[in-house]
Amino acid sequence: MGWLRRNLIGIVAVLVLIYLFIPIAVVAILSFNDPAGKFNVAWNQFSLEAWQNLCGVPGVCSSFATSIQIGILATIVGTVLGTMIAFALVRYRFRGRSTTNLLIFLPMATPEVVLGSSLLALFLNLAFPLGFWTVVIAHIMFIISFVVVTVKARLQGMDPRLEEAARDLYAGPTATFRYVTFPLVLPGILGAALLGFSLSFDDYIISAFNAGTLVTFPIYIWGAAQRGIPVQVNALATLVFAITLVLVLSIQFVNYRRRRKLEKAGA
Repeated sequence: MGWLRRNLIGIVAVLVLIYLFIPIAVVAILSFNDPAGKFNVAWNQFSLEAWQNLCGVPGVCSSFATSIQIGILATIVGTVLGTMIAFALVRYRFRGRSTTNLLIFLPMATPEVVLGSSLLALFLNLAFPLGFWTVVIAHIMFIISFVVVTVKARLQGMDPRLEEAARDLYAGPTATFRYVTFPLVLPGILGAALLGFSLSFDDYIISAFNAGTLVTFPIYIWGAAQRGIPVQVNALATLVFAITLVLVLSIQFVNYRRRRKLEKAGA
């Protein structure tokens, strides 16, 4: 019993991680399946056909590429705007700051069906044609809130004495930001960008309201579910997860190396 009490938190953490990764593991396993019918929900036999011919089903790669393009554009713009807003909220005092803090959380708290329908009404009233750019604008709007929250948390956790030390060593505002502030905030910005891209790539509800005839990857999957989702969808989803995992591990490794260098310099 003593061992269980000492390791209870670790055991619970492992069980939660297993619970979270079971669906991803199922998707990855079924990407190597050769289904007996049109529905890829049960294991039949091992096959590499889906990986060797990712674009073998019409519409899969085009919708995937569309979601990638939208995700990259929305992430770049949303990350830049969200980072600037986070700096303004943390570093400056201005009239309406508390109200701005509150308004930033509204897109996160608002149900996506409300957000999507509201944006649809706005675009229709402005006679703005639905399609690629309406989806990009919609994704930027709800990505910004998540970027602000993530970068803001990183800024608030920074030690202000590091910037003060740089100024004491006669570093100007530009040099202090370039060599001290930005490198310290960069992991938070990269994390916010990865989160924003994931949210954009994964979004279905807001995209469905504002896409018009455009077909993104989630919209394609929803349509294909009526007829049977092809194995290529599992393969592409597994590929995205693997790339994201490599990026996250790379960022963690760079941060680890940076901490080790700082520890050695301090010693």
